[in-house]
Amino acid sequence: MSSAVQRRRPQTAQQFVLEELRRAITSGELRPGGQIRQDALAARFEVSRVPLREALKALEAEGLVVHHIHRGYFVAELSLADLEEIYRIRELLETEAVRMAVRRMPDGTVATLERIQREVERAADLGDVPAMAAANRLFHFTLVEASGMPRLVRLIATLWDSTDAYRSLYYTEGSHRKQAVREHRAVISAVRHGDEDATVHWLDEHRAHAVAALRDVLAPERDQALP
Repeated sequence: MSSAVQRRRPQTAQQFVLEELRRAITSGELRPGGQIRQDALAARFEVSRVPLREALKALEAEGLVVHHIHRGYFVAELSLADLEEIYRIRELLETEAVRMAVRRMPDGTVATLERIQREVERAADLGDVPAMAAANRLFHFTLVEASGMPRLVRLIATLWDSTDAYRSLYYTEGSHRKQAVREHRAVISAVRHGDEDATVHWLDEHRAHAVAALRDVLAPERDQALP
């Protein structure tokens, strides 16, 4: 039996498949632009095609997959312009959330960030990209959730969901993992000292480095479109 099936299933087969497909996409196992082969996935998850189709429809609504008539489902791809726009919107929203978080800073937040950072660094050292991506997300959302602004956090989460697969591509390079570790440490130091401007600065740097690296991944698409 597959490792996916050995996990404790959610309430329904559709929820189980949805969870596993989302994990495969956001971890980079299913890469942007890749075709989703339904027969193989149904066999892997030991489910019928019905819950698989329903899960794919849900992911299509979230923007993680796209459906092409007569061709099937594919993992959604972002253009360079899409990626840059999403990261720009994240910058605007996360700046507001982080400034409020630093002002409020609930008890224990810094200790929680430090604990999560140890997981980030462990995964970085091992080259475990899915584990690092998961720990990285937990790190960032621990910080923005400290803002006490749940609607804003939900908006930020939607933007993160649409770029998770690309974030995993970024972490495949050891130099990028080391860069992220250094930036996280700087963020924790700034938060510990209650320095809003420094916290925002290091998070801006963090995003900028990721966009620059991903621009190299997506630039060939742009270059091919030039006359």
